[in-house]
Amino acid sequence: MGIGATAGLSATCSGVAGAEAKGEKWRMKLSTSSIHFKELPIEKACEKIAGLGFEGIDIWSAHDKCPHLDDALQRLGSDVLKRVLAEHKLKLFAFSVYKGGYSKYAALLGKAGGGVAVRGSARAVKPSELRARMKEFIESMKPRYELAEKYNSYLAIENHGRALLNSLDSFKAFVDINKSPRLGIALAPYHLQSIKASVPEVIRICGDQLLFFYAWQKAPKAQQLPGVGPTDMTGWIQALADIRYRGYVNPFMHGHPGTEVMAANLTKSRNYLKRCYNKISNGV
Repeated sequence: MGIGATAGLSATCSGVAGAEAKGEKWRMKLSTSSIHFKELPIEKACEKIAGLGFEGIDIWSAHDKCPHLDDALQRLGSDVLKRVLAEHKLKLFAFSVYKGGYSKYAALLGKAGGGVAVRGSARAVKPSELRARMKEFIESMKPRYELAEKYNSYLAIENHGRALLNSLDSFKAFVDINKSPRLGIALAPYHLQSIKASVPEVIRICGDQLLFFYAWQKAPKAQQLPGVGPTDMTGWIQALADIRYRGYVNPFMHGHPGTEVMAANLTKSRNYLKRCYNKISNGV
């Protein structure tokens, strides 16, 4: 399923069991983020990501001067973007809209096939204020997740240090309060490791509200990537299988060592994640 094929994800969000949940083996799908190749035009970034063996792509807006999403919006448009993706047999998984916001790109995402829009939450609050503030935040998202419904897409809120969505209690509050099938969580283990939280535990808390998963560890430079840094992610993949996660596993890092170094490290990440998947598939 490309998340452009939203029926499967919709089933997950609404809690309706699909064919996969009724007995088919869970299959891990891999995507990565266009910002890793921000020095390339969007067409070349798609070509590179597909050539590395990834099935899906997360296209970034202008964080750290990444040009891709604005270029797709202003120069390509939805029809050409769809054509570029189809040419490389690449599924549209997500738009990361930390800069620019979801509304700016909502129509493009929908017309390009639909997918997940990833953004942050809000500032952290005292534990005593958490549930009330989370309820207020989720209510404030209503115009955006209604827009996502209009464009057959989803809105995923990322956890971050010193943010409203960060602690275990904040994940529990989000999942308990959120009733929209168009709103969910983008999980960044890097930030969970910063607070020494269990990544598998949080994956299971998120359950069917998990819409985006970064395979990303707290480590310096390229060691943020799976299979390059020290974290054993087998348990993460097992937890994703246990909740029958419908999105893509998205190896990620901040930093830009250059096209070829990044490509080599993402190849290591792809191969490593496949080994993790094979371990859980074989019951190891």
